[in-house]
Amino acid sequence: MVTAIIPAEFPSPRRQDKKTMSDNLHEEDHTGPIKTPKQLLITVFLSFVAPVFIIIGLVYYVTSGNKPAVGAANADKAVAQRIQKAGAVEVRDANREMKSGEEVFKAQCTACHNAGVAGAPKFGDAAAWAPRIATGYPALLNSALKGKGAMAAQGGGNLDDVEVGRAVAYMANAGGGKFEEPKAAAPAAAASK
Repeated sequence: MVTAIIPAEFPSPRRQDKKTMSDNLHEEDHTGPIKTPKQLLITVFLSFVAPVFIIIGLVYYVTSGNKPAVGAANADKAVAQRIQKAGAVEVRDANREMKSGEEVFKAQCTACHNAGVAGAPKFGDAAAWAPRIATGYPALLNSALKGKGAMAAQGGGNLDDVEVGRAVAYMANAGGGKFEEPKAAAPAAAASK
């Protein structure tokens, strides 16, 4: 068997590996995750440029009008509900001739009051009209203007209050009442002459 003599100034490979490994571990503890220039460029891009583009994208999204309305499947309906009118202006022909009670009855009231639909007193039925007539003309007119039971305001029509009053007087008088048909109010210009 041949033995080799290694001088003391040359350390054994096993001893050298241990020293190098511990030195490498010690050096890695003092370095960061960026080891190459490519990693540095990627880190700078992601740290500074990417947030700028993210902010620009968020601003664009917030200012764009293509978003659905919150809490609504139908955007048009949601907008209409948010901006619904608080009042209304109605333009009517002030010079049109007022309808008589009979004309209003035939146009608007006959559908329910001829057949007695939903508890409506039948036209000409004195027994059904007697308790209503006893309440007086103002109470009957108020019920007709604002609605009562299944009857909508103005019987569902779009009439002048005087016309509704004439229809009330016409129906009540046919049922035994003795109410005078209301007259149309004089126009302001005619009243000042």
